[in-house]
This record gives sequence, C-alpha cells and structure tokens, in this order.
Amino acid sequence: MDGQRKYHTKGIMEKTTDVLPLAMNSSEKQETVCIFGTGDFGQSLGLEMLQCGYSIVFGSRNPRMSSLLPNGAEVLSYSEAAQKSGIIIIAIHREHYDFLTELTEVLNGKILVDVSNNLKIKQYPESNAEYLAQLVPGAHVVKAFNTISAWALQSRALDASRQVFVCGNDSKAKQRVMDIVRSLGLTPLDKGSLMAANEIENYPLQLFTMWKFPFYLSAVLCVFFFFYCVIREVIYPYVYEKKDRTFRLAISIPNRVFPIAALTLLALVYLPGVIAAILQLYRGTKYRRFPDWLDHWMLCRKQLGLIALGFAFLHVLYTLVIPIRYYVRWTWTNRTIAQAIAKKESPFSTSIAWLSDSYVAMGMLGFFLFVLLGITSLPSVSNMVNWREFRFVQSKLGYLTLILCTAHTLVYGGKRFLSPSSLVWYLPSAYVIALIIPCTVLVIKFILILPCIDKTLTRIREGWERNPKFSESALNGKTDI
Repeated sequence: MDGQRKYHTKGIMEKTTDVLPLAMNSSEKQETVCIFGTGDFGQSLGLEMLQCGYSIVFGSRNPRMSSLLPNGAEVLSYSEAAQKSGIIIIAIHREHYDFLTELTEVLNGKILVDVSNNLKIKQYPESNAEYLAQLVPGAHVVKAFNTISAWALQSRALDASRQVFVCGNDSKAKQRVMDIVRSLGLTPLDKGSLMAANEIENYPLQLFTMWKFPFYLSAVLCVFFFFYCVIREVIYPYVYEKKDRTFRLAISIPNRVFPIAALTLLALVYLPGVIAAILQLYRGTKYRRFPDWLDHWMLCRKQLGLIALGFAFLHVLYTLVIPIRYYVRWTWTNRTIAQAIAKKESPFSTSIAWLSDSYVAMGMLGFFLFVLLGITSLPSVSNMVNWREFRFVQSKLGYLTLILCTAHTLVYGGKRFLSPSSLVWYLPSAYVIALIIPCTVLVIKFILILPCIDKTLTRIREGWERNPKFSESALNGKTDI
C-alpha cells in the first residue's frame, strides 16, 4: 500500500498456507469484506482478517496477474469485487482514486474505508478521505487503519501501536468499521466526523513533534558548555603554559558537560510551573490563557526530564571509568612515588572527608530519585497510579531530586565556589553557571510555598478571582481567556 510504510512481503506470504478462522465460529455466516488493492498493506490486512474469520475478496485492475495473495481469498475485478461486499477497504494511493468515479453506481450506499497516507504534511488542500467522499458522494466514507503498518499487523508486535483512529460522518458506518478493528485485536478511537481525517492523516508523518524543542535545547546547552570547558581546560593551558591537554576532549570535558546539562534540563522542567504560578498571582485569576511559548514549554516537560535522565546516566558511566584512565593512574602513581621519596604523607582532613562523602551520597540519592521520576513517567507505570500519587512523585519528589542534585553540585565546588583563583580569563567554572537556573527555581519555589502566598495561589487555582469584572468582560470577548 503506502510507499512510506516499509513492509515485509516475504514474511507475510510465508504465513498464508492453511489460513484458519480464529475469531468466528465456523457455523456462523462469514462476513465478506472487499479490499481494493493487492499491495503489501492490502495483503497484510486481508490475511489478518481471514485469520479472524472474515471472507475476503480482493479487487484488482489485473485479477489474473495478482499473485502472493493469502490462500482462501478471491481476486476479481474492481466492479465484480465491489458487488460482493458492503464494506470496501480502499488500499490504494490517492493519485489512483480516479477510476472510482466509473464505479459510482456500484459503490452507492456502501462503506468505503480509506487507509491511505501522504508523503508529506499538507500535501493536498483536503484530506484523502474527504477527496474520496467527493469522488463517490453516494458512499459512506470512513477513515481508519492508516496508523497501522503491514509489519505490525503480521508480526502482532507488542511494541507497535495498537490504536486505530477512526472518523466518518455516518455513525453506523463508523461502528461497523470499529467492530472490524476490535476483531483484529486493535483498539479503535472515534475521532468524530470526517473533518478529523486531515489530522489523522498527518499523525503518521509527524517526527518527534514534542521532542524537537527539548532536542534543540539540549544540543545548544551541550555545545555551549563543551566549548566553554574547552576554552578553560584546553586552550588556556596551551596559551599560557604550552601544555597539550587535548586528551581531555574524550572523557574529562564530556563528564563536565553531561551533569551540567542534566541539572539544567531538570531545572527547566520545573521552571515553567513557577512562571505559571507567578502569572496567576499577577493576574489574580486562572481563567486566562498562558502565552503560547509557555504552553508549549509545559507540554514538553516530560521530554525534557527524560533527556535530562539520559545525561545523568552518561555522567554515571563516565564517572565509573575514571579510575582506569591512563591520566588518572599516571597522576596517582607519580604522586605516590614523590611522597615516598620525600618520606611525607598527606594529612587526613575530616572536613574534606565529610565534603567528599556528602558529595557522593547526595549524587547517588539524587540519581536514584531521578530514575524513579523517569520510571513513573512511562505510560505503563503512570496508568497504574492515581492523579494524587503521580503528582506526589513528579512534583514533591521532583523538587527533592532538584534539591539533591543542586546540593551535589554545590558541595562539589566546596571552598572553590566563586574563588578568584578558579577564574580563567575571568571565566568562572562551568558548574557555577550551571547552578544559576536551579538555584533560581528553588528560591522562587520557596517563596511561593510561604503560607501567605501559597494560600492566595491555592484560592486562585480553586476558582477565586481578584477582579471578577475582568472575567465577565473576557467572556464577552473583550480579552483572551
């Protein structure tokens, strides 16, 4: 069927021998379904429906030349096949729909299921299903099956989407199509009238729609901090000390960039919520829209958090390989030999030991909670908890994770925090810059949970308004609600 979907025809045909009905009793009369098109998707859908007890008739422009079709299926011309069934699945491309005008009388009153997709979004002024309805005005057109691939139908892959969007103007026709969807073990979702077909057809063409902003933001952060660290740790030593520190590009600098990106992205997960609270306090109502950029930002919080978790994992892995690095082994070996020759030892410092252990402990606890946040954001887990439990984990434990990770970074700096000796070309350490957004979020959040402010914010979110007359004018169209 659609060229943009990749199918496995060979694997499909290997399963066509001895097809037996699985869903219907042999004593029951089999419902006949017609499929226009003998391509990969048409064959896959036909085979699956045969296994579920349907009688399948294929319509083809060259019935005698059609091969590799499921055993038990009949192949006729388009006109003959259409007369065999009241439901016809149009498994052909839109550019080949013109021949259907010649079958207007035969197709009158029948249910036409459009399963086609386009090659790009907004390729045509109207959806394929609406175009089909214009060509055959006497038929009941239903959009369905365009989000399912032939591979998913044949392999019954658990990781493939089992949801089928269905739309159409005739409720009875939609119901019959949704019955077929259920019989195939899929989940139908009624999207309303045929006007929704355009949205349904665009769905398979979307590529990481909600991930674009998080990906771009992550890339910008990584590039910025990478070059920032290169200036401090590679270029500066070469200019002033003539030392080649380019080996730091492989592990040392990435192991600085990854935790910084993770902490910054985690803070950016909670920053829009803080901004939204400030806007509600300023406006004195919850009945006004947030700016579009803030709406989009809030919708991307899950993706930002998962990318931050990925950077945290990389930080853990890079940290674990530190002891086996040549530079680290060489440094400790030389230091040990130098102390042995000088017959001196470094005095034990309790304060440094406390800082070191605290730094590691907060890092481990923060990472544990980070992983917990990531697990609870998965649909299979979030569907098992109620809203209050989900909000507790994502909000309360989320802020605790941010506190621990921020403290982990602060303790890492120790006495060097904002020390003039740590400046390189007047540039502070990268972790100092990384603390700006997290500390800002935590400080504002602390102010917002003060009883005097939290009480007002809670009342606003429960429907209280500082200026009810403003909302009345908004309802009359004088402002944007």
